[in-house]
Amino acid sequence: MLAIIGGRGLSQLANLKITHRQVMRTPYGEPSGAFLFGTIDRHEVIFLARHGYGHTIPPHLVNYRANLWALREQGVQDIVSVATVGGIRTDLKPGVIVVPDQIIDYTHGRDATFFEVRDKTFSNADFTFPYSSDLRTRILRSARLAGQTFADGGVYAATQGPRLDSIAEINRYERDGADMVGMTGMPETALAKELELHYATIAVVANYAAGRGDSATGINMESVNATADAAMERVRNVIECIVNYGEEAA
Repeated sequence: MLAIIGGRGLSQLANLKITHRQVMRTPYGEPSGAFLFGTIDRHEVIFLARHGYGHTIPPHLVNYRANLWALREQGVQDIVSVATVGGIRTDLKPGVIVVPDQIIDYTHGRDATFFEVRDKTFSNADFTFPYSSDLRTRILRSARLAGQTFADGGVYAATQGPRLDSIAEINRYERDGADMVGMTGMPETALAKELELHYATIAVVANYAAGRGDSATGINMESVNATADAAMERVRNVIECIVNYGEEAA
């Protein structure tokens, strides 16, 4: 089964025919909100708003462990995460949609692993390729089928938030090799690896990162929100193709 985790601008799926809502309980607390169970073109899908359905949970307080654990308990194997980012690379302008292939973690103090008890056997998740190559291919193929252009690949810098970054910090991320910056990529990506889930991200560039383009002297949040909202309609169309392409590929 496919799950969609929505970020800024995607707190609901207009093309999801909801059959029921369910509040979950996990050993790690409660997820961000009730799971929405439904269908897209008769295919079963689960949707969860990462920041809550009123967008009230900041990035550093999201219960990533509960979200992913509960999804796995519902039989989910494939997770498409939708998130907004700031563009660092020159071609990643506002409105561009990217499917990143690498990630750098700059977060701190978050519950970043399921292995937290000393007497419990643990494993070292292979994070060489953080995202599922098969699911990335499925997303990119679906974008082409939907007539949408998605950028293939890029390094996501996951930062703590909820504040935005300084120009000096963005310069540092760029020197480190990052192409975009967001606040929710970690530990979500790593936790999915620990649970052996197929996970990939659709990243919507909502603004230039600090010091770039029209963010040279500051970031206009009204513009950020408007750009994200406009791009999410394209994302919804691609999600519909992802669902159908998954059935065809199987």
